Amino acid sequence: MKQTFKVNIIETKPFEGQKPGTSGLRKKVTEVMKTNYLGNFVQSIFNALPEDKLKGSTIVVGGDGRYYNSDAIQLIFQIAAANGVGKILVGRYGLLSTPAISAIVRARSALGAIILTASHNPGGPNGDFGIKYNMSNGGPAPESITNAIYKHTTSITQIKTTRNVYVNNLGLLSTYEWNDGEFIIEVIDSADDYVSLLKTIFDFDGIRNFVKNHPNFTFNFDAMSGVTGVYGKRIFTDELGIPVSSLINCNPSEDFNGGHPDPNLTYAPLLVKKMNNGEFDMGCASDGDGDRNMILGKRFFLNPSDSVAVIASNYKAIPYFNKGGLKGLARSMPTSAALERVATDLKVPFFEVPTGWKFFGNLMDVGTLSICGEESFGTGSDHIREKDGIWAIICWLQILTHHNQSTNDKNFVSIEDIVKQHWAKYGRNYYSRYDYEEIDTAPAEAMMKHVSQQIESKQLIGKKFTGISDSLEYEIASCDDFEYKDPIDGSVSSHQGLRIIFTDGSRIIYRLSGTGSTGATVRVYFDKYETQPTQLNNDVQTHLKSLIHIALIEISKLNHYTGRNEPSVIT
Repeated sequence: MKQTFKVNIIETKPFEGQKPGTSGLRKKVTEVMKTNYLGNFVQSIFNALPEDKLKGSTIVVGGDGRYYNSDAIQLIFQIAAANGVGKILVGRYGLLSTPAISAIVRARSALGAIILTASHNPGGPNGDFGIKYNMSNGGPAPESITNAIYKHTTSITQIKTTRNVYVNNLGLLSTYEWNDGEFIIEVIDSADDYVSLLKTIFDFDGIRNFVKNHPNFTFNFDAMSGVTGVYGKRIFTDELGIPVSSLINCNPSEDFNGGHPDPNLTYAPLLVKKMNNGEFDMGCASDGDGDRNMILGKRFFLNPSDSVAVIASNYKAIPYFNKGGLKGLARSMPTSAALERVATDLKVPFFEVPTGWKFFGNLMDVGTLSICGEESFGTGSDHIREKDGIWAIICWLQILTHHNQSTNDKNFVSIEDIVKQHWAKYGRNYYSRYDYEEIDTAPAEAMMKHVSQQIESKQLIGKKFTGISDSLEYEIASCDDFEYKDPIDGSVSSHQGLRIIFTDGSRIIYRLSGTGSTGATVRVYFDKYETQPTQLNNDVQTHLKSLIHIALIEISKLNHYTGRNEPSVIT
């Protein structure tokens, strides 16, 4: 039977607060479910796109499987059809990781993608909901587009939609047509395009042989009940030969099985406990939408800043980079300085950018960047235009394979061994981040203003502190509110974080984040470089104690302004 639809117009009014951030629009589910709230935003996305490019275009749609995603996907189908989109590619059951969506957009020449995720934020009926638009390069929309979307949300009066476009069974791989092929929905396998891409980057056969030839090598992957559960068995078990029993929490859940899908030491307690007990040689986790990662060795935490640096220094172990070479390396400003030491050694360009993956994407699109990372458990390369948790995990499997080509279980080269070899060559950046979550906005802003005023007045420059634990002298060399001029498009991003840099290269950074749906999150970063061989294996918090005291007590007076004595999360 032929399916048809007619365009219907729904009268509507603007909602306040629909301005997308660097990761799209994130709100409480209860707010998004209000009549026309989501419809307004989706219509505003289409209103912001050129009409001639939108008509007949292909759009990829999918998400992390959190609560309300299924309803949202059907709504997107209807509004897309009414706005002239030609084809929707949607993942089976509506599930697509953010990295997989980027891969699909690029592989299938789509106009863009609508991604339904609040990333690492909690889900469920009382949790968070997220939606963002990605461009034809597979990367997040630039500010010119997100600003245009926001402008339309402030003046929207109508939603174009239809009642007759609906897919009853998103679990069935099939194609559906309306109006004699004017509008098509194709339900695609969530993993096929992504796995095909990964096979061009890594030596899957080599990793499989490594696993086979080291029968005592133990591996544990925690999908945290997020979307990467879809990819876990397909990649780690079917392709790489790792037992399925080594995979946990791989059934995507609307509320992430009651957990917080953020791969860090606080929110992945089961995995962390197993690794601290020495149960596995390699443990790893990914977040709700699959773009973040955490890597652990046996009784060894691999800091994300170290992870990207070690991946870069071992680039020849990864076929994709060994063949094509490194074009450049980049990190976000708050990330430790470990990566630039590798860039200097390898004599490749290095870039320091604001937090937000779109800044990396601009560099990748003109061929000047290969590997990049953020301290917030985000690592990636120019194979797509999003950070990629599974990619980072396979990088480490490939590096282990490379270092263990002629070893057996008795002389096995571990993750810890590889990282310590790196420190011995490059020195170590002791690094930590303190997150103070859900602080009332006013006191958080007051604390940031207190630090900012000290920076603006230049009263901090030349100021000396004596470390409370090491008795070392810490003298401030420079400080600023980080500003970045994009070398590709010339855009300027201001107020990206308050930076205090000491004469020995140590850094303190303060940022006020809005990635949550309620309140504010203050993030404080500590980075101290060490080259003395006898000082490379200290406890991180102990080694940073003096710098932490200077940052929290002497400069920011964080407790005075926020009332917080302890951070919510320590990384």
